[in-house]
Amino acid sequence: MTQPLRYAINVTLDGCVHHEAGLPPDSESMAFWTDELRRSDTLLYGRVTYELMLGAWRRPESGEWPDWMDADEVAFSEVMDPMRKVVASGTIDAVDWNAELISGDVVEAVRALKERPGRGISLGGVQLPAALAAAGLIDEYTFVVHPVVAGRGPRLLDGIRNQMRLELVERREFRSGATAQRYRAAS
Repeated sequence: MTQPLRYAINVTLDGCVHHEAGLPPDSESMAFWTDELRRSDTLLYGRVTYELMLGAWRRPESGEWPDWMDADEVAFSEVMDPMRKVVASGTIDAVDWNAELISGDVVEAVRALKERPGRGISLGGVQLPAALAAAGLIDEYTFVVHPVVAGRGPRLLDGIRNQMRLELVERREFRSGATAQRYRAAS
């Protein structure tokens, strides 16, 4: 049995997935994302998302979290920081932060990754998820839809050429007006 590959991302009403396009994080959304991390034991990112996460959520060498982080962000960081990370990239030579690098045929590398023992793989980013969705490798999609029209930026699963039918398995509303929607591939 393969471990599930779960793609989760914030998205605006017009499909923008830029990390600054939605509502600012609040206590409720940070708790949601922290719980999402706990569902998996591996994080899978492309280079851009890995570098973004590394810069924001890695524990500093001092061991102390920065003053800008509130308790919800510290809780998120404390879950993410020690997790195993896999980075798919052909443009960097090395990674750290509990990470391994995969390159070459990313689809085949992710198929092999799914065969390893584990509770699940949490996938983030923009370009890598589109490629893996096109290959039929994503088992679950979680979109936190923000009541914002961004009017710009990268779009959710941009580049998918064939229709994908998804089945809604869970929906949750946040006080902010955002909604979390969890989908699986329709049978």
